[in-house]
Amino acid sequence: MKHSVLGADAIEWLGVHYRTILTTAASGGAMSIVDSVSPPRSGPPRHVHHDADETFVLLTGDTEFWLEGERFTCGPGGTVFVPRGKEHTFRVVSDVPGRHLVIMTPGGFEGFFAEMAAGQLRIPEDMPAIEASAGRHHLTFTGPPLTDA
Repeated sequence: MKHSVLGADAIEWLGVHYRTILTTAASGGAMSIVDSVSPPRSGPPRHVHHDADETFVLLTGDTEFWLEGERFTCGPGGTVFVPRGKEHTFRVVSDVPGRHLVIMTPGGFEGFFAEMAAGQLRIPEDMPAIEASAGRHHLTFTGPPLTDA
């Protein structure tokens, strides 16, 4: 069994490790917090969360964000707020992994990570199944991941 950098209760999908540190149930639905560690040069495709605001608290590594066409980089100690309904993505641009807390308000999105890890779904091979789960979690993919500009 492969051990995660985040401990035995963490899950892994596409090289990213996730550990839910505040469940939706524990907050009465108000929020969820996931501790996430992403490898250098990794990041998700552009997407929109239709029902939740997303806040990133960066702990290690430098991460480039794309928010509605604007690109900017944030490092350890930085915070990025993405309002619900805004198209965005990010990519770790440092040579060290990017660790950040993902705070979703309201909670519920941590279930998407759990489904992806359970199925070990791949991009782009398994996009129909990924998009089906995304739909259940009020997420729409809108474009490719970030690359070097």
